[in-house]
Amino acid sequence: MIIRDIIRCPYKRVIDRSVLCELLHPAKVEEADALGCSIAHAIVPVGESTLPHALRRSTELYYILEGTGEMHIGDEAGPVLPGQIVLIPPEKSQYIVNTGIKPLVILCIVSPPWQADDEYLL
Repeated sequence: MIIRDIIRCPYKRVIDRSVLCELLHPAKVEEADALGCSIAHAIVPVGESTLPHALRRSTELYYILEGTGEMHIGDEAGPVLPGQIVLIPPEKSQYIVNTGIKPLVILCIVSPPWQADDEYLL
């Protein structure tokens, strides 16, 4: 059984400027080596946004846990609220803006699993 806890997960600023902890990555958790995705818990602080970026090969899903934001994918933009999920295809520019008064908290699922050489800033 694998149980991971965000309380014991170190957070850091990542390339897109969100504050993120990698909850489950098959290259980093031995028991999850067959997992076909990676899962991270990300926070966009009040008044901030992520930087425009894209993934070359991976599809990303953002599941909004808390807060409100505006998602930008390619030439489209729309509001996002808790309980919504956003599909971000490979090679699509993306960023998200925290439009609320509390942190925007997101569960990020990347398939195939996230790799540093797959992500780039625009």
